[in-house]
Amino acid sequence: MNLPVIALFGPTAVGKTGVAIELAQLIAGSGGEAVAVNCDSIQVYRGLEVLSGAADARQQKLLEHRLISFVPVDREFSAGRYSELAHREIDDLLDSGRCPVVVGGTGLYLRGALTDMEFRPPVPAPVRAEVEAELERLGPVVVHSGLPDAVRERINANDRSRVARAAELLRSGQDPAPDHRGGGELWTAALRRPTLLIGLVEDQEVLDERIGQRVASMAEAGAGDEARHALEHGASRTARAAIGFDEFLAGDLEAAAAKHRRFSKRQLTWLRRMDGVEVVERAGRDDRELAAVVFEAAKKQPGGAQT
Repeated sequence: MNLPVIALFGPTAVGKTGVAIELAQLIAGSGGEAVAVNCDSIQVYRGLEVLSGAADARQQKLLEHRLISFVPVDREFSAGRYSELAHREIDDLLDSGRCPVVVGGTGLYLRGALTDMEFRPPVPAPVRAEVEAELERLGPVVVHSGLPDAVRERINANDRSRVARAAELLRSGQDPAPDHRGGGELWTAALRRPTLLIGLVEDQEVLDERIGQRVASMAEAGAGDEARHALEHGASRTARAAIGFDEFLAGDLEAAAAKHRRFSKRQLTWLRRMDGVEVVERAGRDDRELAAVVFEAAKKQPGGAQT
C-alpha cells in the first residue's frame, strides 16, 4: 500500500489523538504501520503532558508518538529547531516503509514539519535574558509599548510569548516576520513530501462544550500541579506559553476554558484559510468513523513509501 504523509490537525479538544489511533489501527489492518509525529508546540515539553493534552501512556501504547515530552521544561524551544527534528523523523519513517501521521494544533509547527519554510535564527542568550528580565520586572504590556508602531499593532499586548519574541529579534538586529494579517505567509502548498492534509472541525457550540469538559478533566488530572512544578523548576518562556498555564496555576478554570475557546476559534480561522486542506466535519461521528474517512482519502492520494 502506497500512503502519503497524513497530517491531522484542528482546534483543541476536537479529538485528533483518538482519530490518529483509530487510523493507525486501520493502516495496520491493511499490512502497514503508522507512527505519530507530534506538531504541538507545548506537547514537546516533558512535565506538561496534562496541560498540553498530550497522548497518555495508554494512547502511546496503541500508537507510537515521536517528538513528544522530550524537552526539559526550563529550556527554550523554537519552531526552527522543531522543523529540523520533524523533517528527520518524517523522512526516516518514510524511508523505512512506515506512514507518518503528523498530529497537532500548532499552525507554525505544522508548517515547520511539512514545508521548507525559513525560520529566524536564534537570538543571542544575553539578549534573551535581558528581555526576560524586563518582562518579569515590567510585564508584557510595558515591553509591548516600547516596540515600533508597525510591530506593536499586530501583537496583542498581553501575548507574553510574541511580545518577547519581537523584542528579542529587534534587539538582535532582525525584523520580526509579519503574521498573515500583517502581510506574512499563512501557508504554502509547496510541501516537502506528498501529504494528505486533513482538518478536523466541529460545530463551535459543541466544541465549546467539549473544551469545558476537557478543562475540568485537566484540572482533575493535576494541570495546576504541573504548572506549579514547572514554575518551581524554572519554566522557560516557551513552556509558559501553554494555553491556560497561569489560569490553572491560579485555579481559575473558567478563565482557562475561555482562553482555550478563543484559541480554538483562531485555529479554525487559520484552518479554513489553508490551501489544499480536506476539511472533515465530526458532525456526531466517532473516532473510528472519522478515521475511516481519512484512510479512504489517503488510499486515493499517491505518494509516501511502500508498505
